Amino acid sequence: MINKIWMSMLVIGVVFAAINGRMSEVNEAIFSGAKDAVTICIGLISILVFWLGLMRIAEVAGMLRGLSRLMEPFVRKIFPEVPKGHPAMGYILSNMSANLFGLGNAATPMGIKAMQQLKELNGHKDSASRSMITLLAINTASITLIPTTVISIRMSYDSVAPTDIVGTTLIATLCSTLGAILIDRFFYYRRLRKGR
Repeated sequence: MINKIWMSMLVIGVVFAAINGRMSEVNEAIFSGAKDAVTICIGLISILVFWLGLMRIAEVAGMLRGLSRLMEPFVRKIFPEVPKGHPAMGYILSNMSANLFGLGNAATPMGIKAMQQLKELNGHKDSASRSMITLLAINTASITLIPTTVISIRMSYDSVAPTDIVGTTLIATLCSTLGAILIDRFFYYRRLRKGR
């Protein structure tokens, strides 16, 4: 569905530009946008490699395992359907740890693995389980301590203080995560009441 929306927006934009005689501006925007995208991607690679390297060192040193152990009692309350020791919990904790450090690219494979494990727990049904919905809500809103991607974008645009965003990002993502959990629980308990 999203592909259709993007394609229709693109076609409408090009047709509208052709009717108004502004195709040269569209061509200029396409090529300058492509150039900017490549420049930003190359800038992001160096920062992401650095942070992914730090994450790997933290993982080998046992810091991520320690962080996961600290988070586990809290996360277990959010995902009560996941049995203790199940691989889904490990993937959920790894996903949340990577998101804490703003490593969305590293968090995505763990989130996908967690969803696969949760689907297994759900008996491979096509409908999402409570835990799957909760993981999606938390993963989308995720608390971020160090927004590495945003910092690297700010650095690539020669920001004077690229790390100034850390405090506001922490507050914003804390609010969004609490909001996601509250909304998730509200709809879950509402569905339970309707089911009675």
